[in-house]
Amino acid sequence: MRSTKATGAIERLNTRAGTRQYSMVRTAAELFYLVQRTPDNPAEKLCEPLPLDEFVTFVNAYGPQKPKRVSKLDVAFEKQLLKKP
Repeated sequence: MRSTKATGAIERLNTRAGTRQYSMVRTAAELFYLVQRTPDNPAEKLCEPLPLDEFVTFVNAYGPQKPKRVSKLDVAFEKQLLKKP
């Protein structure tokens, strides 16, 4: 099983967090779990071992999220929707 999806999810999480403190561990049973490195604890386990797709979903939902991009047209459309009864 390839772990490229999991590695990409970890990279996105580290980018969103602005640090390089998150990493993943892959078990012999092809399961993944998220660990956080801190000065007090070099490998704090943040989740139970999960299959690849569940792990990627967990990591994508974990930590700070990127704000949704909103264009001027989206804002104008929202204003029009609020005006209608």
